[in-house]
Amino acid sequence: MPAWLPGIFWMAGSTLCLLAAVGVLRMPDIFTRMQAGSKASTFGLAFLLIGTALDIAEGATVARALLIAAFIMLTTPVAAHAVARAAYLTDVPLWSGTVIDERRLDQERLAASVEADGAADAEPGEPPLGDVR
Repeated sequence: MPAWLPGIFWMAGSTLCLLAAVGVLRMPDIFTRMQAGSKASTFGLAFLLIGTALDIAEGATVARALLIAAFIMLTTPVAAHAVARAAYLTDVPLWSGTVIDERRLDQERLAASVEADGAADAEPGEPPLGDVR
């Protein structure tokens, strides 16, 4: 294997990690910061681990590096989603330049639907269904 191949992966990984750091510093709100930080750093770390596996080229090290990369690629999106959902549900403000809040629109449609169904199913003295968060 050529000696420069791991270097290509290391450069790509380092560049992506740097872009993730710049994105976290430059983006205007938690949702865009988290998106920049999670996606770029996930792939950056995967490239760094692949470069290390190519450089060392021992079976156990390659397996360990690929297993770590797979674990990070599986868990980072889940963690980012959990943080975004928690931030949204605690009413962390969106950036002022956000054009549309699709989740709010979906929740309004769902609340209207549940309210209509709840009002139809409710007993005469019973209030309709409440908050659908």
